[in-house]
Amino acid sequence: MHPPERAAPDTITPVILCGGSGTRLWPLSRKALPKQFVPLVQGKSLLQLTLERASMLNTRQLIVAAEEHRFLVQECAHAARVQSTILLEPVARNTAAAMAVAGLNAAPDDLLLFLPADHHIPDAGAFATTILAGVSAAKAGFIVTFGVQPTFPSTAYGYIQQGAAQEGQGAAHAVQRFVEKPNAVRAQELLLLGGHFWNAGIFLTRASTLLAALQTHAGDILAASQNAVAVQSADGEFRRLGADAFAACRSDSIDYAVMEKASNVVVLPFAAAWSDVGSWNAVAELSAPDAQGNRIHGKGHSLKATNTFIHAPHRPVVALGTQNLLIIDTADAVLVADAAHAEQVKNVVTQLEALGVPQAQHHRRVARPWGVYDSVDSGERFQVKRIVVKPGATLSLQMHHHRAEHWVVVSGTAEVTNGDKVILLSENQSTYIPLGQVHRLRNPGKVPLEIIEVQSGSYLGEDDIVRLEDTYGRVL
Repeated sequence: MHPPERAAPDTITPVILCGGSGTRLWPLSRKALPKQFVPLVQGKSLLQLTLERASMLNTRQLIVAAEEHRFLVQECAHAARVQSTILLEPVARNTAAAMAVAGLNAAPDDLLLFLPADHHIPDAGAFATTILAGVSAAKAGFIVTFGVQPTFPSTAYGYIQQGAAQEGQGAAHAVQRFVEKPNAVRAQELLLLGGHFWNAGIFLTRASTLLAALQTHAGDILAASQNAVAVQSADGEFRRLGADAFAACRSDSIDYAVMEKASNVVVLPFAAAWSDVGSWNAVAELSAPDAQGNRIHGKGHSLKATNTFIHAPHRPVVALGTQNLLIIDTADAVLVADAAHAEQVKNVVTQLEALGVPQAQHHRRVARPWGVYDSVDSGERFQVKRIVVKPGATLSLQMHHHRAEHWVVVSGTAEVTNGDKVILLSENQSTYIPLGQVHRLRNPGKVPLEIIEVQSGSYLGEDDIVRLEDTYGRVL
């Protein structure tokens, strides 16, 4: 492993924590495509917006993400035009371990800014100003957290109670205590008491300060993280942590593992708009209501409805005479919920998973490093997919034991390896891939290639792919 690059003394290195699953935003957010990757704000994902916002402080950034989402992260980083190093977690182990491996991949004196990937902060300038106000305290050996000034008695967020002012550190106050998500009565009490902030999960500290706190309060997590980093491997902008060592790490949040125990944690107030976009109510609040309190996204329509949110990007969805409803339409699943139950959507996902419903975790449309595919239709012995391949991209050289495939080019040019032959196909041309035949699809053109694939056979699962060669380093 190469030694980490040394940052300038006052340079902040943003560390984006990208491991959340976002089940409260089902059916749009699913395990295979969590909410941080979904285009929710002006056609951009929350991750891309976070990377762009953090680039006001530094365009060189560290991202901690799940191995299975590596190409989604890479695509967002390229879209945001940042220089990223992506630490890949083989399994999810919560924020304490994620922050530990990030700290171990930095120089001891580096100032690290830990940011959740799925927050929305529309005023990037106010964000940068607030973060910079914490540099002095971070350099002095504190862990700086940023508390959001509450605007209503929320039960969806934890709270931070500020203590005495920290001498010589501007608006920074000692953290008196962290408060768990309260019920409605307690949330109202905290708001009236004052001196309580929403816990945004944003931290600024030196790498050495964080690692020392982990050593004191969660030494087992630090030790497991050290073992995983010691055997990590580099693959371009990816760094793969040691799988067995990281899997052995205890799963815990940084709040429980360190922040609630450490004595050198201070809080700085953040007064601008902020949302963790943690529920469909929060998503609804990103858009302005009409005169009846309805918020409509996409092709939704309302008639005699009040306080209804409709998310309908694909087809017309009509709400007639509804009140206080959330209506979320996707290509393969629909959610209709009372707005008062928005926080319980995650329980629905748990129930669907227990029943083996595939839509609990997977979308019909699936991103791949070479492009996307959309499962248009399927039956007992057939499946139809719409496949779009990026210009210059190549699928793996592969074969299938249980299915044959027909390919029809809709637009663009396809270079097809079919056994020992390589052919070019253009619009309206087709080819047949027999069962067991080695094949590959490549887009040699400068525009996207679109094909329709018809699969037929006894088994059509994605695990019936034997990769013989792959450009993207996937398992062969």
